[in-house]
This record gives sequence, structure tokens and C-alpha cells, in this order.
Amino acid sequence: MDQKMKEPYLIKLTHDNLDHEHICCAISSSKDVQVMSKKAWLKERLDEGLVFLKGNVRGKCFIEYIPAEYAWAPVEAEGYIYINCLWVSGQLKGHGYSSLLLDTCIEDSKAKKKKGLVILSARKKLGFLSDPGYIRHKGFVTADTAKPYFELLYLPFEERAERPRFRDTVREHGAMPKGFVLYYTNQCPFTAKYVPVLERMAKERNAVFQSVHIQTRADAQNAPSPFTTFSLFYDGQLVTHEILSEKKFDKILTEKGL
Repeated sequence: MDQKMKEPYLIKLTHDNLDHEHICCAISSSKDVQVMSKKAWLKERLDEGLVFLKGNVRGKCFIEYIPAEYAWAPVEAEGYIYINCLWVSGQLKGHGYSSLLLDTCIEDSKAKKKKGLVILSARKKLGFLSDPGYIRHKGFVTADTAKPYFELLYLPFEERAERPRFRDTVREHGAMPKGFVLYYTNQCPFTAKYVPVLERMAKERNAVFQSVHIQTRADAQNAPSPFTTFSLFYDGQLVTHEILSEKKFDKILTEKGL
């Protein structure tokens, strides 16, 4: 049956099914280093209240969320649920999956007596960040902003719910070393593949490059970028939060005269 015609329903990842369930990103082999890295990260988060729901299709159709106190992000949002990722793409769009995923998250969060939802976005639609147009359409409003373009959006369940905010670390970059500094986690499977590629390219071009692998929640919550999954800085300024391919990093190196 054509997956577009399937009656949508959701599958929840658990310790029992994590090893054999597909994690939705564009990677087919369960033995791929990217899949193994992401699943290892997920396995540790499940006991902290992380929920990973995916559509009954093979593709990018999932939502991942966690109590904000356990989020790997520099935010202060006690009592909220932090949405790590909401992703529905390609031919799966327009079939109700986005609403099903988000509405299920809302229902679950209310049942858990949470204050509301928090999600990272931007002033305009950017890769790897939630689409602000769609999120605002669903009722989210701005809680806080951080340069150069990040926006923390939230959906409060109570009128008097305290407004979430970014931690001050996202505004304090004075102590960052010169050259390239890459902060990343294993939250996204693609970092396992591309970070070593970028390190190799920087070395071949004699570029000053330091990678900082964030491996604890405490370090993530005190990171200099709202997007801890992947953030590349140069001389203390954010270059990009988008996970880079070889071609894109080559362009950046060339622009820096390297």
C-alpha cells in the first residue's frame, strides 16, 4: 500500500524496541555508525523521560521531546517539555502527520501536568530548526531570542506560566579561542559521520580547528549556542548551526582564505 494512503498512527520507541526500530533519518543500515551513535544517545535519555514518537512510515516523520530540566540545551524552562525535534518531510507532508505528532505531544504533556511546550526555532525557516511559520500557526509565541537568529518559542498551558528563557551562556562568547570551534553532541546521527570529515579537512588546510564533543547534560545546558547538536564558530562568532557537508565546509574555508 502507498504510504501516503496509510491511516496514520504513531510508534513509540522504548528500551524493548529501540534496537530494531528505524529512527527516521535518511540512513538505512542499523549498523551504520550514525545510527549506532544516535541510538546509544537515545537509550540513555529514555530513563530521563525522553519520548520519541514516529509515524508508521519509513521516512522523516517523528517528534522527540523531553522534560526541559533534562534537555540538552541552554534554556531555563522548569516544568515545561522541550521539543528536541519535530520533522516531517518529503511526500509525507500534507497528510496530517505534523499535527498528529504535535497534538500527541501536547496531550501527553498536559497529562503529565506540564506548564507548556518549548521549541527552538529562528526568525525565518532554516535547516535543522523547526519551521517558525508552522509552529506559530499552532499557537507558539516568542519567549526569548539570541543572536544571530535563534528564537525560543513556547506554548503555555496556563496564562500565568513563567516565560522560558535562554541561559546567559548563549550571549557570552568572549573567552572562546580564535579560529574554528565546533560544538556538537550525538543527538543527531549525522554528526557521527561529518564531524570527523570536517576535522580532516581543517587539518589538510592548516586551519585552526577545535571540536568540542558535548557529552553531558550539564555541559549542554551551559553551551554557547542554543543549538547544541552542531554549532560552528569562527573567532567567537557563529558561522552556522547546520551540519556541514564537505562541499559546504570547503566554501567556508575558502571564504576565510584557507
